[in-house]
Amino acid sequence: MSERSPAPGGLELVQSLVNTLALDSGADSLDTAEGRARFGLGEGDVAGARELRESLRVALLAHAGHPAHREVTPLGVLLAASPLLVAVDAADGSAVLAAADQGPLRSRVAAAIAQALVEGTWSRLKACEAGDCHWAYYDRSPAGRGRWCSMQVCGARAKMRRYRAK
Repeated sequence: MSERSPAPGGLELVQSLVNTLALDSGADSLDTAEGRARFGLGEGDVAGARELRESLRVALLAHAGHPAHREVTPLGVLLAASPLLVAVDAADGSAVLAAADQGPLRSRVAAAIAQALVEGTWSRLKACEAGDCHWAYYDRSPAGRGRWCSMQVCGARAKMRRYRAK
């Protein structure tokens, strides 16, 4: 949907998961074997991944100052059982927060969010304001006030609707 570049670091995983559903068409890449494989999911994991996706979408909408699109399990509740650890590189001593178990998607998402918190990038991952979109995007605007995944598509549509309403 968006021409914007991927989110930095582990936030690309979060962005990719949220963007597995195109709200305008209803197409869900988690319905395909390729889409599930991208996240290391089996067919039995899809319901949990969808629940996680929509909880993430609500958090990203909140980052952009928008209300929840629907009621979901709070993200904090979903991630509470995802243990993290500090992984230290023996060669250079650098450290990152990592999932204790790389298998479950929730653990990898929790690690990505924790690292983004440390880096100060978590709040820049947002969901588009357009009600038929809510696509995840990384806000690179200087003031951090981006509202749409694409100014050329969703932003232009919103401005045109406001213009026509006048």
